[in-house]
Amino acid sequence: MNPESKVAIVTGGTRGIGRAIAKALADAGAMVAITGRHESGVSAAVSQLNEGSSGSVAGYLCDVRNYNHVKGLFEEVAGRFGGIDILVNNAGIGLFEPVETMSPEDFRAVIETNLAGVFYCCHAAIPLMKQRGGGYIFNISSLAGTNAHPRMAAYNASKFGLNGFSEALMQEVRQDNIKVSYIMPGSVNTEFGGDEPSDEKSWQLQPSDIARVILDLLAMPDRALPSRVEIRPSKPPKK
Repeated sequence: MNPESKVAIVTGGTRGIGRAIAKALADAGAMVAITGRHESGVSAAVSQLNEGSSGSVAGYLCDVRNYNHVKGLFEEVAGRFGGIDILVNNAGIGLFEPVETMSPEDFRAVIETNLAGVFYCCHAAIPLMKQRGGGYIFNISSLAGTNAHPRMAAYNASKFGLNGFSEALMQEVRQDNIKVSYIMPGSVNTEFGGDEPSDEKSWQLQPSDIARVILDLLAMPDRALPSRVEIRPSKPPKK
């Protein structure tokens, strides 16, 4: 699929991986809608992403944990741009704490953002993609979706679940010319989980590396579907 003139939604597109993906799609000529939960962050990202882009970027406030927010978002974007061709489910949170001390509210926040939010977006997107004759759904997962670690039970559960959800969805919609791929990055130099991007972590993947994966998958022939992509730093520090 050539992104030029296509309509894309990138959830959690104000920073990190989502922002890099939005920029890559806009630079390729797509009309991109990014979402965030804070108006100041959305406005700043839209202004910066539109600079020098051959496509266009619009911003929307949306909490993917709220189905009514999601439903309204997709209706508004489809009405404004004529439909939806590409969905990047990137919005996610990481709260890392032992099961014994993690609050039920924090556990629900992780599951509802990283897993239920993806369901809500796909549920809204699929009928709109069918109206366009097809589309492409990308779910940003993690290597934590196959590798469990202490203090990460909630995050692991959300990403293990997302991988299974993606595999099932891929089989459900492939005959409707809708592709589904899930991408599993390792350590990425972003603000995720309370970290700060740092030159000292140059060994890590960059957000632009994940954006490159999206563009490469879009460029695959219609007959080919790489449904799962693992990408990790090539030279992590020796243990």
